[in-house]
Amino acid sequence: MHVLVRQLCTLLIVVSLTSEAQQLIPVWGDHVPPFARPHALEEYEADCWGGVRCVHQVVTPTLAVYLPETEPNGTAVVVLPGGGYEVEAVYHEGYEIAELLARQGSVAAVLKYRLPNPESATEPARVPAADVREAVRLLREQQSQIGFSARKFGVLGFSAGGHLAASVSVHRSDEPTENPDFSILVYGVSAMNEVNREWLERTLYHRPMSADEVAFETLYERVDSGTPPAFLVHAFDDNTCHYSESTLYAEALQRNGVDAELHLFARGGHGFGRGRDEDGTSQWVSLAANWLARLGAK
Repeated sequence: MHVLVRQLCTLLIVVSLTSEAQQLIPVWGDHVPPFARPHALEEYEADCWGGVRCVHQVVTPTLAVYLPETEPNGTAVVVLPGGGYEVEAVYHEGYEIAELLARQGSVAAVLKYRLPNPESATEPARVPAADVREAVRLLREQQSQIGFSARKFGVLGFSAGGHLAASVSVHRSDEPTENPDFSILVYGVSAMNEVNREWLERTLYHRPMSADEVAFETLYERVDSGTPPAFLVHAFDDNTCHYSESTLYAEALQRNGVDAELHLFARGGHGFGRGRDEDGTSQWVSLAANWLARLGAK
């Protein structure tokens, strides 16, 4: 799919944003994204979940790139905000996280992935993963043009973004440059139960799932020895996404001889983003940065 002709023809538009550490890159350049259909949707921002700023109706995927503000640690991370595949919390679980990681040596690129909407996609369930794979490939192959050098390229996802990060980790692409070298899953989704199935059918598939699709989405059961290592974060009192979603995935990695680092906090609930000092969840970013530095040195 990704041949030399396409690489030469791709228009990589880089626009400076408000911070000197940022660049905004259209993921598909001047190409029509896969599974796209004509539509009249327009992206907009509005508050959700009690004041969290979210972006709605994302139809044009972009990467906001934050370059390291200190000695580079050799890693580049595609950050995937959560939002249940209905919205994306691009500040709370995106830009704020990227800024923190960049301060600790990682290249961090926030992906506004297309939301799976039947109005804008022929196959909604395949749209977010297609954007993530292209974002990983783009960062890996265009790093010199963007202005950095890294050895390891991975994904960091929150909640539904964690489901997305786990999915592209266990379901590998035939194109090696599209596959992540690691994942960071923060209160992510990896299991299948009645609640998760209803959620995925309503917001990702927009129809009933087949038995094969249910198996496909039972992510921790798709882990094998080729799945990349993972750093996982969860809170015991998460009433939206049970902490076992992380423990099951970590255990599956360990059974297959793949490194996993798991941090469980007593309190924190769901959606704590960068974390809070009062419940200790604010520790996870520095712990992840330490893990990334060790990973990038290998």
